[in-house]
Amino acid sequence: MTYRSLIYGLWFGGMALQALLGGVLLAKRMWEKFPIFTAYSLVNFLQAVVLYAVRLKPHLYVWTYWAFESLGVVLGLGVVYEIFAHLFSSHPALRTLATRIFWGALVALVLLGSLVVYLETPARQSGLANAIFIVEEAVRILELGLMMFLFFFSSVFGLHWRQSAFGILLGLGIFATVELITVTMLSHVDKSAGQIFSLIRMSAFNLSLLIWIGYILAPERVTAGELPKREQLEQWNQAILELIGQ
Repeated sequence: MTYRSLIYGLWFGGMALQALLGGVLLAKRMWEKFPIFTAYSLVNFLQAVVLYAVRLKPHLYVWTYWAFESLGVVLGLGVVYEIFAHLFSSHPALRTLATRIFWGALVALVLLGSLVVYLETPARQSGLANAIFIVEEAVRILELGLMMFLFFFSSVFGLHWRQSAFGILLGLGIFATVELITVTMLSHVDKSAGQIFSLIRMSAFNLSLLIWIGYILAPERVTAGELPKREQLEQWNQAILELIGQ
C-alpha cells in the first residue's frame, strides 16, 4: 500500500468519523453543554472537506490549511477552558480565574506569533508557517499542562472517566500529545520521515474521534462515591474571592 493510498484512506475515514461525530453532537444537543467543543468538531470536519476540494491547487491549499489550522489551535485551547468552566459552573471565582488564564494565554500566544512573523526576513515565505508552528507548539504544551492539572485533581473536581467531559479531555489529550511531537519533529526530519509523522498524526486524530463518539453516545453515570469534594472546591473558591477582593 502506497503512502498516497494510506493518506486518502485515513482522510476519508476521518471525514466519515467527523460526520458521524457531528451528527451525534447535534442529536445529543451537545452545543448547549459544550458549544466550543461542538464548534471545534464542526470546524475540523469543514477543514477536511474544504482541503479535499482544493487539494489540486497547491497555493490555495497551503493558505486554506494554515487558516483552518490557526482557527483549530484557538478552538482547541478553548475546549480546555470550556471543561474548566463546566466543572467550575457553581464556583464563580474559580470560573473567573479559568477565564482570565485562558484570555491571558491567548493574548500571549498572539503576541508570540506576531513577534515570530516580524523577526522573519521578508524574503522567507515560511514566516507565517513558522509562527503558526511555534504558537501551535506553545498551545499544545499549555493544553497538556492544563489537562494534566485536571486529571491530577480529578477527584477534587468531580471529573470521572464515565463523564463526557473526561472523554473530551482524553481524546484531545491524545491528539495534542501526538501533535506536539509531530510539530516539534517536523523541522528536524527529512520528507520521508515527515510523511510518517503525518500518518501518525492523522491516525491519532481518528482515534480521538472514536473516543469522542463513544463517550458522547455512552450514558453518563456518576455514583455517590464519585461526587466532587465540594468542601475543598468551596475553600479554593473562597480563597480566590478574598484574593480578588484585596
